[in-house]
Amino acid sequence: MEFEPVIGLEIHAQLATESKLFCTCSTEFGKPANENTCPVCLGLPGALPVTNRKAIELAVRLGLATHCTIRLDSQFARKNYFYPDLPKAYQISQYERPLCENGWVEIQVNGQSRRVGITRIHVEEDAGKLVHEGVDPKASYVDLNRAGVPLAEIVSEPDLSSAEEARLYMEKIHSLVTYLNVSRGNMEQGNLRADANVSLRVKGSEALGTRTETKNINSFRFVRDAIAYEIDRQREELAEGRPIVLETRLYDSLSKTTHPMRSKEEAHDYRYFPEPDLPPIRLEQAWVDAIRASLPELPDEKAARYQRDFGLSAYDVGVLVADRAVAEFFEGVVAAGAAPKKAANWVMGDLAARFNEDKAGPADLKFGPDRLAEMIRMIEAGEISSKMGKAVFEELYASGKAPAEIVREKGLAQVSDESALEGIVDRALADNPEQVAQYKSGRDKMLGYFVGQVMKATGGQANPQVVNDLLRNKLAP
Repeated sequence: MEFEPVIGLEIHAQLATESKLFCTCSTEFGKPANENTCPVCLGLPGALPVTNRKAIELAVRLGLATHCTIRLDSQFARKNYFYPDLPKAYQISQYERPLCENGWVEIQVNGQSRRVGITRIHVEEDAGKLVHEGVDPKASYVDLNRAGVPLAEIVSEPDLSSAEEARLYMEKIHSLVTYLNVSRGNMEQGNLRADANVSLRVKGSEALGTRTETKNINSFRFVRDAIAYEIDRQREELAEGRPIVLETRLYDSLSKTTHPMRSKEEAHDYRYFPEPDLPPIRLEQAWVDAIRASLPELPDEKAARYQRDFGLSAYDVGVLVADRAVAEFFEGVVAAGAAPKKAANWVMGDLAARFNEDKAGPADLKFGPDRLAEMIRMIEAGEISSKMGKAVFEELYASGKAPAEIVREKGLAQVSDESALEGIVDRALADNPEQVAQYKSGRDKMLGYFVGQVMKATGGQANPQVVNDLLRNKLAP
């Protein structure tokens, strides 16, 4: 029997507010354990929550960008469960009346657009976390700094059919939340993480199989690998005649496997009911419309403009627009006079490689886009070779100095003066009579040998085109 995967993601994006969802405690990452706490997020008796207006605004921005319907009268609900990092023994979330509903985003799969439905986007508070490091190695310590941090949970329809599609979808959501400044999107700090719901069904059937949920996956690669493993595991279980267990699982990135965490809860297990300490969220349509008008150019719109105005390929624009800061830097290079394709090659190539190596981004650079544009212009004008350009770029990245200054200090200027190169070419020919004879006997490839000799003699500073022209003239019959 042939099976096909059915996949949906629940992505939690930490909203980029300075304070928590229901109190004024800071959301700053990395503070000492339990420093960012107060009676509200500690769940102390008598402490009452007050909704953070900014968190609602950010969630509405995300809802509008994902083509959702914005509910003007949404409501918070209590989601009841006990866990050591949840001091109230309930989480304030949304259930029957979420803030945003019935949206979609598009992803590119093998060059084709695919629409992924979004069931809902709702706002909720985060829980704390358990820390298993301390005086007693067998103890669990509770850090409640994250308790009450505002989250937007983006729940997709089960429209994904492969691990790779799930990765692409998560990348798209990450791109959107960072473009909108809805979330900082730092997955190492827990700003964006996904729960993956995976099931298999008989191919062609409408009936869904029993699903598992793999919790708290915090990288694009881990999402892909966890889902790929879970698909294979479920397929093997079904092939052996064993039923799939409805359960929550965890992903182990070292072994690239998932393992059971607990039996999967259903909605009725949480005993949802309207949050009695908070009134419904009533929005004015004019306020929603003002937020819509303030949305920036989004990745899909930017990609279409890059293809139309800059003549770039779909692949190039996909890479460039994935990160808003990178896209803005690229546009700055073009605005400073660089040809779009040349600018794209440097931004996607050498610059991206250094960002990956240093875990950095445009905000960390010591130079602006105008200096990269200047370096590209110098290469195009023949003032430096492409090879020298690599050396100039490394110094530019390290020091931020102007390319012309770097070329002057390091003596990297390309030699294009025929009179300065002619003597060096003559010596290369005189020192290699055997190779000259081979060239004249029809071995045209020997020209490259002579170019190499001249480049070696000039420390790589000779203009290759000028050298080629001189050699051809002198070797002509």
